[in-house]
Amino acid sequence: MKKRIWIESVKKTLYGIGAVEEVGQRLRELGINKVLLVMDKGLSTTALRERVTQLLRESKVEFLEYLEVTSEPAPELADKGALLAKDGKVGGILGIGGGSTLDVAKAISVLVTNPGDAKAYIGLNLVKSPGIPSILIPTTAGTGSEATFTAVFTMRDERKKGGINSPFLYPELAILDPELTLTLPPRVTAYTGMDALTHAIESYTSRSAHFMSRPISLEAIDLIWNSLKDAVYNGEDIHPRARMMKGSYLAGLGLAMAGVGAVHAMAYPLGAFFDIPHGLANAVMLPYVMSYNLPGAIKGYGAISYITGSPTEDLKEAASELPSRIFELLEDIGLPTTLKELQIPKEMIPNMADMALTVSRPMANNPKPLSRDELVEIYETAYGE
Repeated sequence: MKKRIWIESVKKTLYGIGAVEEVGQRLRELGINKVLLVMDKGLSTTALRERVTQLLRESKVEFLEYLEVTSEPAPELADKGALLAKDGKVGGILGIGGGSTLDVAKAISVLVTNPGDAKAYIGLNLVKSPGIPSILIPTTAGTGSEATFTAVFTMRDERKKGGINSPFLYPELAILDPELTLTLPPRVTAYTGMDALTHAIESYTSRSAHFMSRPISLEAIDLIWNSLKDAVYNGEDIHPRARMMKGSYLAGLGLAMAGVGAVHAMAYPLGAFFDIPHGLANAVMLPYVMSYNLPGAIKGYGAISYITGSPTEDLKEAASELPSRIFELLEDIGLPTTLKELQIPKEMIPNMADMALTVSRPMANNPKPLSRDELVEIYETAYGE
C-alpha cells in the first residue's frame, strides 16, 4: 500500500505578548456565551484566575469554574468536569494551565457529546462525535497539548497511563501568551522545556516524520535549544520565554503530525508507577534512548547536532556526540540524569520494561526497534551507579 500523509491540527492559533486579554472577545466571536473554566488547584490560587474571570465578565461571557485538576490526572477528573459542563449547559471549555489541565479540558469537550466515561475512549479514534469547542491557553512551554489530538491520563489503580487520541480533541482556538510563563519556577521551566525538546527530537526522527513535520520539528529544536537555559536562569526576561513558547507549540505540531518514540514509551511507567512528572521522566530517559537509537538515526541526530551548534563536520561523529550534549544540558539546567536520583526502585525495572512495550504507537515510531531485553538494559544504564 502506498504511503499516505494526513495532516490535521488546531483550527486557529492566536500568539502574542498579552494575547490572553482577548480571550473574552475571541469566545464571543466563536459564538460561545458560557464556558466551563478549567484550571488546576495551584494556578487557581494565583492572580491569573481573577484576571481571566474579570476578562470574561467584561465580555459578558458567563462561566462555571472547575478547579480540581492535578498533575498526572486520572480520567475521573474529566468525567467529573463533563458532568459539570453538561449540567451547566456550557457552550465551550476554556482550559488554562499546563499540559494536565489542557488534556483534561480537551477530554471534557468530547465527553459532553459522547456517552460513557473517559476510560472508554482511551485508545485511537474511539471518539465517535465532535465535542463542544475547546479553547486552550498554556501557561508552560512544555507539553504542546494546545496543538495535539491527545489527552493523557494515569490510571493509578491499574498502574498504567494511556491517552484518548482523536482528531475531535484538536481545540477550536489556542491562545499563546508568553507573559503567562514569566512566573514559572526554574525547575518547572527546566523539565517542561525538556518535555518540549523531547517532542521535537522524537517527532523529527520518527518513522512517521514527513515533508511538513520535519521542518517544523527542527525549528522547534533550534528555538528550544537556544532559549531553555536563558528561560531557566533569566525567567523574568520575556524574550527567551517567547522563544520557548513558540518552540513548544511547534514541537506539539510536530508531535501531532509524526508522533513520538521510545523515550515516551519508557517515560510512561515512571509516571504510572511513581508519579514522576512527564516532562521530568522524558528528560531523564532522553539521552539514554538516543544512545541506543544512534544506528537508526545517524542522519536525523546529525542534523540536530549541526543546528544546535556542533563544530564537528563529520555526520556520524556529530550524531554520536548528541546524547552527551543532552546530558550536559540537563546538568546545566539543574535536572537529574539518572533514575536513581528520582528514587526509582531498581527491582521495578522489569515491570517498567513490560509496560513500555505496551505503549505501541511510540514504540513503532522509534527509529530503531527495541526488544524487551534492550528496554531493560536501557533502564539499567539509566539507573546509574
